[in-house]
Amino acid sequence: MNRILIFLLLAFTVTSLSLTAQQLVELKQPQSNKIIIKLMFRNGSISDPKGKEGLTSTTAATVIRGGTADKTSRQIQEFIYPMAAAFNASVDKEVTVFTFAVHKDFLDSFYTVLKGLILTPSFAEPDFNRVKNNQQVYVDQVIRASSDEDYSKFALEDLLFRSTNYQHMIAGTTTGVASVTVEDVKQHYKNYFTKDNLTIGIAGAYTPAFLAKIKADMANLPSLQKQLPEPGKPNNPDGLQVEIISKPEALGSAIFTGFPLPITRSNNDFAALMVANSFLGEHRKSYGKLYDKIRNVRSMNYGDYSYIEWYDNGGQNMLPQPGVPRHSNYFSIWIRPVQIAEGLKQQYTELKEIQTGHAVFALKLAVREIDNLVKNGMTKEEFEATRRFLRSYNKLYIQTSEKQLGFLMDSRFYGRTDYIKEMDAMLATLTLADVNDAIKKYWQTKNMFISIVTDDSEASTIKKALENSEVIPMSYSNLVKEGLPKEVLKEDDEVAKYPLNVKSVKIIDNKETFKPAKAF
Repeated sequence: MNRILIFLLLAFTVTSLSLTAQQLVELKQPQSNKIIIKLMFRNGSISDPKGKEGLTSTTAATVIRGGTADKTSRQIQEFIYPMAAAFNASVDKEVTVFTFAVHKDFLDSFYTVLKGLILTPSFAEPDFNRVKNNQQVYVDQVIRASSDEDYSKFALEDLLFRSTNYQHMIAGTTTGVASVTVEDVKQHYKNYFTKDNLTIGIAGAYTPAFLAKIKADMANLPSLQKQLPEPGKPNNPDGLQVEIISKPEALGSAIFTGFPLPITRSNNDFAALMVANSFLGEHRKSYGKLYDKIRNVRSMNYGDYSYIEWYDNGGQNMLPQPGVPRHSNYFSIWIRPVQIAEGLKQQYTELKEIQTGHAVFALKLAVREIDNLVKNGMTKEEFEATRRFLRSYNKLYIQTSEKQLGFLMDSRFYGRTDYIKEMDAMLATLTLADVNDAIKKYWQTKNMFISIVTDDSEASTIKKALENSEVIPMSYSNLVKEGLPKEVLKEDDEVAKYPLNVKSVKIIDNKETFKPAKAF
């Protein structure tokens, strides 16, 4: 039996055993002066009842930003200030994670706050109202105004998971958040934040006595009151199905496109796709094919990347974050905003006659790059360089104790023991054939969902161009075009003529986005 097969069998055995005692993940660090505690509940936004979309997010925020039975939220902040302690909550589709961090010298005092917040949250009306108001502003205004990149990303998820419990944003919908009451929050916490779906994670120089104490205290949480919902499965696109969100005064066209991916980190093929994905366009990295063709060569936007799983808060996070594990997965491409016709006309008199900006060309260029990768695969040199990079890069995910603990807890969600170490071992034995086979097996360009957030002056022209398979040349200023190599201009002609398998194109008014699903 070869070495890698033995490793995989051992990993499977350890994982199988850990699933029966999954409530505790330890990261012992005797030399550390900090204690990290994470409480992961297998309860995320998919548990939001129909008509109350956003309830899980409201509940977690009210708990962590509120008071306890014996301290108000303000008193808690004053109490922990000398300790330089911190705590927060994060909610995703399938999990909610409460994270607490404190110097070991203050652990006993700080633990009274942790215990109070989790076991006896006050759910005070002022705290609830503050949380709800902020959440309402986000779903009503912020998501539509602050970042068209995030807007297009959530719009893609809306398409992928329409009519499932995965459809709505974690923060909820306008009507969902508005309907949430403090009594809903209290009941939801009792129903779903329970000892039966809790994993305790702890890192640092903690004592066995403290560990026993927190385990005993968390056992006082109620039992699960309702059955946890099954995660919604992504819809399968028929051809290229496009939704264009028409937004007043958008500065560009932000594009997210993708399709269902039947594997997650739990599947060993994921390591091969990590290599392919990194080569195509690792998040916020400047060496990927998409970045090179769209940003470097043509200066069309700020960056272009690909993903084989959800990437949380990509506008802010340079590295993947723990705490967002999901069973329902998809591949996606992020084309950061490209210029619209109105903007190009204002900048360059030689482009005063153009009707459509760069969105159609950028989309064709990105899809064509995937198509070429599926057909031709990676070369040996490309494979070796990318694999070598990834084996170092993945270790940057766990630079802190908090991140290391978080990824260990995510590993258990996927049925693994240590995702980072296991992926590294698989990357070490991968072959070029493994990667190219995975590309052909899981990636394609004929069936995709596409969301485009653009200015209302551009929406109809993009729709017309896509529906009629129009050839939209790349629009350069004369100065830029004169400096481009002939091979780039030749490729531009090929991209402009590249056929997209467009089956439907709809324009959605900015005010009509993120409506609740018809049924879960």
